[in-house]
Formats: sequence, C-alpha cells, structure tokens
Amino acid sequence: MKKAKTIWVMVADEAIARILEWPTRGHELVPVEELTDPSAHAKGTEVNTDAVGRRAAGAPAAVLGNSIQAGATASAGEGVQHLAAENFARTVAQRLDERLREQRFDELRIAAAPRFLGLLRRHMTPQVAAVVSEDIAKDLIHESNRDLSDRLMADHLPEKSR
Repeated sequence: MKKAKTIWVMVADEAIARILEWPTRGHELVPVEELTDPSAHAKGTEVNTDAVGRRAAGAPAAVLGNSIQAGATASAGEGVQHLAAENFARTVAQRLDERLREQRFDELRIAAAPRFLGLLRRHMTPQVAAVVSEDIAKDLIHESNRDLSDRLMADHLPEKSR
C-alpha cells in the first residue's frame, strides 16, 4: 500500500515561521512546529547602539537638528534587522532540510513576507527547493489555520468547502 503524500505548509515572516501539515483526515491544517527569532522582537531602541541612536530613538531628524546622524542610525538599525532576518532565514532553511531528511514531509508550500521569502530561497538546499510546490510572496503569518487551509490547500478541499 502506497503511503499518502505528506504536505507541509509554512507561513513565515522575519520573526516567526509556522509549519503546518495537511491532515490525512479532516480539512484544516494542523500545527507541527513554530520557530521564532527573539532578536526580531527587539524594540527599535534596542537595535540602535551608538550614542546618537540612544538619544535619537524615535525622534524625527528635524527635531534633532542632525539629519545625517539620525539617518545613519536608522540605516545601521536596518542593517542589523536585515542581518537578523538573514540569520533567521538560514535557521528556518536548515530546519526544513533536517525535517526533509527525516522524511517528515514530501511536499512543501510556502507563504512568506516577500523579503523573507527571498532570503529563505537563498538558504534553501536544492533538496528542499525540489519539493516546494508553491511559494507565495505574501505575509500570511497571522491568518488562522482555517483561512490558510482555504487559501493554500483549496485543491485538497471538497467542493462544498470551497
């Protein structure tokens, strides 16, 4: 008897990756695992580390009278956030590779915030990339499992559920 294909769906942004599985019985995705990046939850003031950044946190450049330094601080903060997102994408890609080698899933559908999806693609192994059947550049991380099922698994839903 042939084993049914195990389909995983992952929704992610730069702070959270939710992995769900399409059940053998039922019509709603079920949670498998959730990965989070604590550094992505840092407040903007925690990202700024230089003296100007501490004084400038949240203040508009015009208020400070020094738009060059305030702008540089914002850019440095964005650089730190991008590095954190890059590291999280690497971690998520490694986890997916581990789970694929464990034969936990056969097919993967991804919906991720556009920038994070690009980072994730860059770090994905060729083996994981080969089982991705769909990837959507959209942040659906806060959607309910039911809504994700309707949106990402419509081809597996009975006619009356659509």
